[in-house]
Amino acid sequence: MRPSILYFRVPLCQVFSFVFGYIWLHVLTPPSTDITQHYTLGVWAICLSCVIEMCCEPVYLVAQSFLFVRFKVVLDTIHILVRTATFTPLIIYRPHQAVVAFSVAQVLAACVYTLGYYVYFHYYITNLMKKRAAQKKVDSNEKPPVNLRFVHRDSVTELEEEFPFESLMDFLPAAIENQPSINHGLARLTWSFFKQGIMKQILTEGERYIMTLFSVLTFSEQGVYDIVNNLGSLAARFLFRPVEESSYFYFSQMVARDTTIQEQNQKHMAESANVLYQLLRCITCIGLVIVVFGQSYSHLLLYLYGGESLIMGPGPTLMRTHCLAVLLLGINGITECYAFATMNTSQLDKYNYVMAILSVSFLVVSWVLTKAFGGAGFIVANCCNMGARIGHSLRFIKIQYLDTEYKPLGGLIPGPYFLITLASVFIITQVSQAIFFEWFKLLHLGVGVICLLLVVISWAYEERELVSLAIQKWESKSQALKEE
Repeated sequence: MRPSILYFRVPLCQVFSFVFGYIWLHVLTPPSTDITQHYTLGVWAICLSCVIEMCCEPVYLVAQSFLFVRFKVVLDTIHILVRTATFTPLIIYRPHQAVVAFSVAQVLAACVYTLGYYVYFHYYITNLMKKRAAQKKVDSNEKPPVNLRFVHRDSVTELEEEFPFESLMDFLPAAIENQPSINHGLARLTWSFFKQGIMKQILTEGERYIMTLFSVLTFSEQGVYDIVNNLGSLAARFLFRPVEESSYFYFSQMVARDTTIQEQNQKHMAESANVLYQLLRCITCIGLVIVVFGQSYSHLLLYLYGGESLIMGPGPTLMRTHCLAVLLLGINGITECYAFATMNTSQLDKYNYVMAILSVSFLVVSWVLTKAFGGAGFIVANCCNMGARIGHSLRFIKIQYLDTEYKPLGGLIPGPYFLITLASVFIITQVSQAIFFEWFKLLHLGVGVICLLLVVISWAYEERELVSLAIQKWESKSQALKEE
């Protein structure tokens, strides 16, 4: 197993970075020098950070394939912390050189992120080789070194036995003995995912291209939009994305792409359907909570983040609208990751055509709605885009489970007690917003905390089995760690 073809990403990234960097600097209109004098530095810093991060892509994919989930979460957190810890003091002491601070933080964080993968796997492989050597001594009735510890967990042991790399050199490009240089089946699947990735990039970041190419918003309006988008995307970054990535690999291993549900292992299918049901249920509940509380606490959040200047303009309206987008984003993430994990090559190709139509439609709708409603038009267009993608994925899942006893899409409908509590909380928080926000913001926050606690209690009551299972899993995991 040698990830040779993956390294083509690095020179390709260099070419694309140079081309697009040139376009952004010499074709598109740059911001005036009154805003920044370091625009060129910022553009090339982004290009350089992309190339640096692409160097760790083979190791990243190995970490994904062998489910190093905890390590990935930790390294992503370190990446954000390094970037923030670098940017914050620089911007405080040199506020007029914000782009320079951003550029330094971006490149430094990319270096730490890339080195983190290689350092970790060097440490992991070194320990794994020691453990395997010690295990051979145990098998031959020889006493192992005293300082080595063994993990007696089946899942960990199985993962270590299957891990094929014996040094970091194995990650470098090399020919695979007795195998063709290119697996044509995987190459076709990769090409399908590549085309799909382009479409998803347009669908995910299309509003950025509209802003840049057509200047539909001023730079100040773009700044407010970015603040709202970044705050509203916190749930997606720290909660939805890890769940989606873990779910994708789970479903890709449990459900075969080219076989009907009826022809597969029914125990695995029952488990997969139940996992999909519970994921949809949890994500929908979290999204609804964000929608309800977002309507009453957008003002307070923006006030705490940026003061009066953020709540005087379109910020609160953008934030309220963005809360709906977060709900749809979460649902789309789960349904789409399941569809991508279980579609065959033909279905992926067909979906690429759907994505192409959605991409063009999204760009047109974004331009029209932004002309009519300003920044909120981007968010509404994104909601329409998410709704269309959710509909397509739901259709695929419904057809897949049509002649089975499994009903995973039922997870989209929360329980009645939760919905009633949520509706009551919406009314209470709206009244609190109208009465308390202007003269006693802390009391308004206290009302929200109490209401959130009531919502959590109602959810836990209706999802008793899931909560009980989670507690059991946590207790068994804690017990296993103590035994180690």
